[in-house]
Amino acid sequence: MFLGHFGVAFGAKTQQPRVSLGTLFLAAQLADLVWPTLLLLGVERVNIVPHATAANALDFVHYPFTHSLLAELVGGLLLGLIYWVVRRNVPGAVLVGLLVPSHWLLDLVVHQPDLPLYPGHSPLLGLGLWNHLALTQVVEFALLGLGLGLYVRRTRARNGVGRYGLLGLVAFLVVSHLASIFSPPPTSVAFIGWGAQLMWLTVLLGYWVDRNREATAETRPASAPSIS
Repeated sequence: MFLGHFGVAFGAKTQQPRVSLGTLFLAAQLADLVWPTLLLLGVERVNIVPHATAANALDFVHYPFTHSLLAELVGGLLLGLIYWVVRRNVPGAVLVGLLVPSHWLLDLVVHQPDLPLYPGHSPLLGLGLWNHLALTQVVEFALLGLGLGLYVRRTRARNGVGRYGLLGLVAFLVVSHLASIFSPPPTSVAFIGWGAQLMWLTVLLGYWVDRNREATAETRPASAPSIS
């Protein structure tokens, strides 16, 4: 799952307009943001297997610290707590915290049975949608379209950056997704680890775009009545 995670983050913005889209991207994709670094350090492992599934050439051998359900629940608790300490926004902190394990739930749909419940000798789960390329794309683009539609409906551009920057962000996501499907298999695990660091760019773009958009009246908190 790739586009679907961003779709959930876009949609979540409508629930808490005060939380930046960049923070929501960070939460929804925390597992995939940390995974490349642990891959480069040898803490987690992946094998390159052409046609491992119809959607990619990766065999996820060992990644309990980023992609187990328990690890993502703990990550959500920590990230939500950090957000609360910085912003003092309890509903926003709860939303940020819940987005982290939402990554595991969406991955459960597409992955082969390789997702652990917890580090150690855990059962491995996965429904295997990646074995059906066309259906995978339907789900990915449907989630992105739904979330993006909600975001566009509930926010408006303040300037050209807010308008065209959003278009550029979505284009970057879609092109990255399609490139991962139709490009040849990666040449090495190191190539995956370094190349996947580009994921952090999506977080920065999320902050940049969202700073140049604002909530519409229907999502903006009502102002307190004035006392004359």
